[in-house]
Amino acid sequence: MTTAEKIPNAYNFKTEVKQLLNILVHSLYKEQDIFLRELVSNASDALTRLHFETLTNRDIFDPDAELAIYIEAPEVEDDQPKRIIIKDTGIGMTKDELVTNLGTIAQSGAREFLAKLESDEEIDPTDVIGQFGVGFYSVFMVADEVRVFSRSYKKRAKAAVWVSDGSERFTVETAEKPNRGTEIHVTLKKDAEEFANSWKLKQIVKKYSDFVRYPIYVDGEQANEQESLWRKRPSDVTEEDYKKFYQQMTMDFEPPVAAIHFAADAPVNVRAMLFIPAKREPGILAARKEPGVMLYSHNVLIQEYCTDLLPDWLNFVDGVVDSEDLSLNVSREMVQNNRIVQHLAKTVRGRVLRQIKRLAEKEPEKYAQFWQEFGRVFKEGLATDFTAKEEIMPLLRYPSSKSDGKLVSLDTYLENMAESQEEIFYVLADDVKSAGRSPHLDQFKERDLEVLLWVDPLDAFLAPMLPEYKGKKLRNIDDAGLELPDQPETETDDDQKPELAEADFNRFVGKCVTTLGERVVEVRESKVLKNSPVRLVSPRDAQNREMDRIQRFMDKDYQAPKRILEVNRRHPLIADLAHLVTSEPDNPLVQLGIEQLYESALLQEGLHPNPADMLPRIQQLLEIAAGQAVTEPS
Repeated sequence: MTTAEKIPNAYNFKTEVKQLLNILVHSLYKEQDIFLRELVSNASDALTRLHFETLTNRDIFDPDAELAIYIEAPEVEDDQPKRIIIKDTGIGMTKDELVTNLGTIAQSGAREFLAKLESDEEIDPTDVIGQFGVGFYSVFMVADEVRVFSRSYKKRAKAAVWVSDGSERFTVETAEKPNRGTEIHVTLKKDAEEFANSWKLKQIVKKYSDFVRYPIYVDGEQANEQESLWRKRPSDVTEEDYKKFYQQMTMDFEPPVAAIHFAADAPVNVRAMLFIPAKREPGILAARKEPGVMLYSHNVLIQEYCTDLLPDWLNFVDGVVDSEDLSLNVSREMVQNNRIVQHLAKTVRGRVLRQIKRLAEKEPEKYAQFWQEFGRVFKEGLATDFTAKEEIMPLLRYPSSKSDGKLVSLDTYLENMAESQEEIFYVLADDVKSAGRSPHLDQFKERDLEVLLWVDPLDAFLAPMLPEYKGKKLRNIDDAGLELPDQPETETDDDQKPELAEADFNRFVGKCVTTLGERVVEVRESKVLKNSPVRLVSPRDAQNREMDRIQRFMDKDYQAPKRILEVNRRHPLIADLAHLVTSEPDNPLVQLGIEQLYESALLQEGLHPNPADMLPRIQQLLEIAAGQAVTEPS
């Protein structure tokens, strides 16, 4: 029989919580004051939960109690241990909820926290404890004993007390508590008695919890500023203020990319503080996991996740929007159909886009990092919101054939265009390296024309939706009908190469036709290839050819689409194969070589059904080449 079974109302902690308590109780940390931040944060959450409960239910216990947090350091006799008490008037807990929430709370969070400590020996636990949902247990860094008295908002619920000294068990019993909420009585360790000091407690509240939305009273005096940060003038708010507010709101410990803080009185009253996060996906234990901004009226929260102010493709933006033009009792349905909200949405959307454009113009390197994280969001916006095209297209960024890996905008591309150029050129590929080796680029390199490298699968999907930009047509350079300005006559190395005889070349083309059959529309001489032996181009009547690449990812029965095979008559490989066709038409190298040229071109286009199928043929070619090298006279 365990100790917990012998003692009525005694329970054992779960294994992960025991490990966590052991670390917190027996380890020293740089900043023990973090425990108060965590307890205040939990109290604030309890008050917020009650606030939302009262929006639809006024039949609660102690309905008129002020939503606030109280911290006290009661005087004790010199020979008695010092104590502090943290109270809130929040949602409270029943006896069963105390057992569940404080005995097994955040088991997955505890495991993740412990794994983090094991994987990084240099990490300070106080820097990350709040990220893993284990903040309550930080109180044992300073406590010999913790008593949690709580009374639920439910009228018939009785009060209860949870007691633990940080060992492997805890007890829960019924208790007397006349008012709603939770009280945490902390008996301090000898080396933590400094926290039983009003000045010290106020300092900690100021440091960590200044912008908590509820008043925090320390020994009867309000310690947090509480004034809504978004109602201050931007000139009165520091970067550190924005960072602290963002972290308290989201529990995202990575600084935001940008803060958007503005106020306006026309056409609608609005005070807003919005943030662009560093990452698209919130952390597993983030405080705000749903999209939408917090909507306030007269500084009172009326909707925690309002998705009506920004389009879906901007739903990564988080923050606060406050308008005195909105009624306090506005419902969800009224918000959706409210004309004031429509004005708010237009204002907020415009300000967010203005900030993103400013970031792109003033801090291009920072914007490039932002684009790597959120670029697909905007492309998804183009696919789902046709009306947003004019807003989104200036924000698009792509690598190009002349950008040396950097990202360029469509506007920058237009500025760099040659005078005679009438179109914006792009090439589709699986990645930047593949795009850079595309045979379609030969004629563009020769003419020093820039080509955008579209390497995201979404680019192929969007191509048919983006016919032009600022009057310039967007053109896929695999188009068989593409015509470029004539190049001035200059002698090149290619011109010095002997041209393949007409008869030999025709025989080679014929062999390509019989070998590839219906897999190609046509085999013909290329007028543009310089350094590549062949390329595949789309017939002029091809419909939505860009979607062929998407089809390869989605269709298990996918077959390579028919293309025109263009052959570079001056390329040494083509000349050697053509001479072989003439002299030894049955040589296995001929058919193997043609097949490999065709499938390599498919691979370059991102159209090959299964590249691994080429391996046996490549091995055959290597065996033949090796055999010829051995028998060749020295």
